[in-house]
Amino acid sequence: MKVKNIIDNCKHPLEIHKDHRGIICDIFYKKKISHVSYIKSYPNKIRGNHFHKKTTQIILITSGELEYWYKKVKSKKKAKMILLKSGDLLETPPCEIHALRTRKKINEFIVFSWGPRGGKDYEKDTYRVENIIE
Repeated sequence: MKVKNIIDNCKHPLEIHKDHRGIICDIFYKKKISHVSYIKSYPNKIRGNHFHKKTTQIILITSGELEYWYKKVKSKKKAKMILLKSGDLLETPPCEIHALRTRKKINEFIVFSWGPRGGKDYEKDTYRVENIIE
């Protein structure tokens, strides 16, 4: 799992352009994306509790906060949690169990995927697990 904030930390190889109108920050450069999803989650809801064997996903938080719980597939350790906020960009590699929990407000995010995770293939690379959220 890797996380950075594109609003606070837009660095090479990405470019940032600032002027009196605001900011334009590259999110990706020369990446082949297989699928993009927009997800809106209502307060106090859980998503995920699964992993992907072949798919890498990148989550871009566009509003609200989101608890991201994660651990390696074969790990016997408890899952760890990181709190994501607007502008955070988080990468979920293959074979990382992940679960998401919203807090008291609606959360919105965009998921960029590389691998079989979109359209008719949505469930082909999804392996469900027991709840990892504490």
